[in-house]
Amino acid sequence: MKTLLLASAVALAPIAAVAAPETYVFDASHTQIVFSYNHLGFSTGYGMFGGFEGEIQYDAEDPAASSVTTSWDVTTMLTGWEGRYEHFMSDDFFGASDDKTVSFTSKSIEVTGDDTGLITGDLTLNGVTKEVVLDAVLTQAGDHPMEGKPWLGFHATTTLIRSDYNLGMFAPYVSDEVEVEISIEAMKAE
Repeated sequence: MKTLLLASAVALAPIAAVAAPETYVFDASHTQIVFSYNHLGFSTGYGMFGGFEGEIQYDAEDPAASSVTTSWDVTTMLTGWEGRYEHFMSDDFFGASDDKTVSFTSKSIEVTGDDTGLITGDLTLNGVTKEVVLDAVLTQAGDHPMEGKPWLGFHATTTLIRSDYNLGMFAPYVSDEVEVEISIEAMKAE
């Protein structure tokens, strides 16, 4: 009888050890994307998106099995100057597209360190879908001190080429390369 119980426990152990990914949703109040670009060699222009939603399927035991999806409306862009915003929304840039939704869906994650990884996914911007790689860091995983529930923090960077998304007006004088920084907090879904 003991042998049968031991054999059953050993047979079931791998099943118990495999945990399914857990769903986390973005904390829209603490999730931002900041982008920057060189303006004619004189200055650096900045813009931001914030307050959007997304979802992470997080597998703490096998981070490579995790995934992320998000989308937002390009018209939520903040630039710090109304004239620049209006120009970005004009036919010179985003107005040329009927689809105002920006979205990212991960396809794979390559774990590169204890808290780092390369997230490859499809970015759809201005009606064009291209594969991008996010250089990501898990900044923290644990219970949120004020919310009292599991929370995740991530930081990621990438460089986009504007002209890849039909947004290349004034390149190369205004840099075709756009640096992107992403900061995400996500709470365990209930």
